[in-house]
Amino acid sequence: MASITLNNLVKEFGAVRVLHEINLDIEDGEFVVFVGPSGCGKSTTLRMVAGLETVSGGEIRIGDREVSGLAPKDRGISMVFQDYALYPHMTVRKNLGFGLKVAKTPSAEIAQKVDEAAKMLGLEDLLDRKPKQLSGGQRQRVAMGRAIVRSPEAYLFDEPLSNLDAKLRTQMRSEIKRLHKKVGNTIIYVTHDQIEAMTMADRIVVMRGGHIEQVGTPSELFNEPENVFVATFIGSPPMAMVEGQVHLVDGTPQFEATDGTRIPIPQHLQSKVQDGQKVLFGVRSDAFSPVGHGLPRPGKVFTLTQKVEHVEPLGAETLISVQIGSSKVLSKMFNPTNVEVDQSMEFELELDACYLFDAETEVSLGLD
Repeated sequence: MASITLNNLVKEFGAVRVLHEINLDIEDGEFVVFVGPSGCGKSTTLRMVAGLETVSGGEIRIGDREVSGLAPKDRGISMVFQDYALYPHMTVRKNLGFGLKVAKTPSAEIAQKVDEAAKMLGLEDLLDRKPKQLSGGQRQRVAMGRAIVRSPEAYLFDEPLSNLDAKLRTQMRSEIKRLHKKVGNTIIYVTHDQIEAMTMADRIVVMRGGHIEQVGTPSELFNEPENVFVATFIGSPPMAMVEGQVHLVDGTPQFEATDGTRIPIPQHLQSKVQDGQKVLFGVRSDAFSPVGHGLPRPGKVFTLTQKVEHVEPLGAETLISVQIGSSKVLSKMFNPTNVEVDQSMEFELELDACYLFDAETEVSLGLD
């Protein structure tokens, strides 16, 4: 096992810089997930750690070694790809052991490691099958097994579940977490799916445009987003952003949306704003619900009446969309009753669970 350190890591394709001085310390045995929209640089970063992309600037350290100039085979890592990358003409057993055979590992040791990996991943009954005879989930387990048998210092996963259906993705998330708990090696996992990131990671690295936007635990990113991008990317459904500005009313700041709707600014944020300041008011659906149909509210609650724009039943809960200013805001209703579009309803907003961001910089005003 080993830590991984990225120091001022830069990647350029000709005159185009796609990674901008990435700095990150990943602890020995940590499960870190890189997440972000397509083109943000997460897979490029992973491929640079793997040695599949050259480094334009900065350095990569695995353990106490600087590995930027080393070939992939000399870095002590194993990689699991999105498309499985299995040899179609080989059985599962031969796919699992192929890397060890190329490394001239003794046959007895190959057999032992293949059997151990197969047992760990539930592949014992599939060892004599070829990839075309396997399901997508089974193929992905074979790809993971091929990485395991090499006993690497770190595992790299490049969107390994994106080709699976929703049920299999849920199952494989659990299997990968179980694998990490059992082997304990450092893992870097790349995905565009923030649910995968939230459910699997020790820490999440949120990227955009070749920059790291924020690094933190799933709880930290959800509860303490540093900017609008992180706040709207992490969480499902995403946080709504209502445009408006601050107005002083009898010396107390209030938020006024573009349609004139006024909402008290949470007390812990009142000292962070100025009269006339343009801000974005962030609301998660859990903090906004029809009166009598939400979670218990430990903090101060503000009540307002809104017209229902859209209703989305989800079984045990229902999402209701309302318009505040120029923004659609989602409300989560528990123990739902019938709700009609254009119906006026009373909603309660838990103020201490809301957020404020500067409209110009998009930085959170709740940062210490």
